[in-house]
Amino acid sequence: MSDSGNQSCLMGAEDTFSLLVCVFHACEEWAGLGQMEDYLSVLEYLLWVFTPLAIVFILPFLIVILLYLSILFLHVYKRKNQLREAYSNNLWDGARKTLATLWDGHGAIWHGYEIHGMEKIPDKGPALIVYYHGAIPIDYYYFLANVIIQKGRTCHSIADYFIFKVPGFKLLLEVFSVFHGPQEECVRALRNGHLLGISPGGVREALFSDETYPLLWGKRKGFAQVAIDAQVPVIPMFTQNVREGFRSLGTLRFFRWLYERFRLPVAPVYGGFPVKFRTFLGDPIPYDPNINAAELAEKVQQAVQSLIDQHQQIPGSILRALLERFHTKHKGH
Repeated sequence: MSDSGNQSCLMGAEDTFSLLVCVFHACEEWAGLGQMEDYLSVLEYLLWVFTPLAIVFILPFLIVILLYLSILFLHVYKRKNQLREAYSNNLWDGARKTLATLWDGHGAIWHGYEIHGMEKIPDKGPALIVYYHGAIPIDYYYFLANVIIQKGRTCHSIADYFIFKVPGFKLLLEVFSVFHGPQEECVRALRNGHLLGISPGGVREALFSDETYPLLWGKRKGFAQVAIDAQVPVIPMFTQNVREGFRSLGTLRFFRWLYERFRLPVAPVYGGFPVKFRTFLGDPIPYDPNINAAELAEKVQQAVQSLIDQHQQIPGSILRALLERFHTKHKGH
C-alpha cells in the first residue's frame, strides 16, 4: 500500500475498527511483512531440500551413539559385578552376550540382516576371517554378534590405530578383544585357538572404495603371513549392499590428500539407510605349507572378489537396495 493509499484509507475510515485496520496495514507495509509469505515459501523449500541431506549425515552418528551406549553398559555392568569378579573367570560373558543381542536386534530390525555360511566358522579352534571393509563396518559388528550368539565364541579383531585414540573406547575394545597388531600378536591369538577377523583394506578401503566395490589391498600380505605362521585356514567374507548402507566422501581429492599426506581419516561418512544386508562366508582356504605369503594373499583376494562378483550388483544402488529390503520384508510377512 502506497503513502497516498494509506492517507486515503485513514481519511475514509468511518469508525474506530476501520481506522485500526488501516493503521495495521500501514505498519505491515512499513515493516515489510507483506513479503512474509514469500519468505516462508522460500524457507519451506530450503527445508525440503536440505532436510534429507542433514539426515544422511546425522544417521552415521547414531551408530557412534550406540557404541557409546554399549560402553556405558559395560561400565555399569562392571560396577554391578565387582564383588562377583573375584569368584568368576568369565566376568564379561554376560555383558558380551547382552550387547551381542542388542546389535543382532539392530541388524535384524534396520537391515533385515542375514548371514549365509555360518557353518563354515569352526565351533572350536582357530581361523582367520578376512573381509571387505565398508565405510562403517557395521556388518562386521553384526557378524561378531552372531559368532557370540550362535557359536558361543568371541572373535578377536584387528583395528586401525586411530580407533584406540577415540575417547572412551578402551573398555569396549578390551572386552571384545580388539587390538592393533603386530603380526606376532595375531599369530599368538590364533595359536591360542581363537578366531581372528581382519580387513586388509582397512581405513583406505573404508574411505576410498565406492559403489563399484574395488578391493584396495595394495600389496599387503601380512595377514597371509600370519595365517601361514599360525597354520590356520582363511575364511573370506563379504556383505552385500554394505556400501549402500553407508558411503564416504573420501573419493573427493581433498580428503584423499589429507589421508595420504597426514594419515587423517577425516572423510565424512553419510547414510544409515535401512538397506538389505546379507553376509556371505566363502569356503575356507586351508593351510598349505607349499605356498608363500604373496601367493596366499592373492588367493584370498580372489576369493573375496569372487563373493563380490556373485552377490553384489555393480554399481551398487541405494534405491535398489532399499526396494529389496522392503520387498523381502513384505514377502516375509
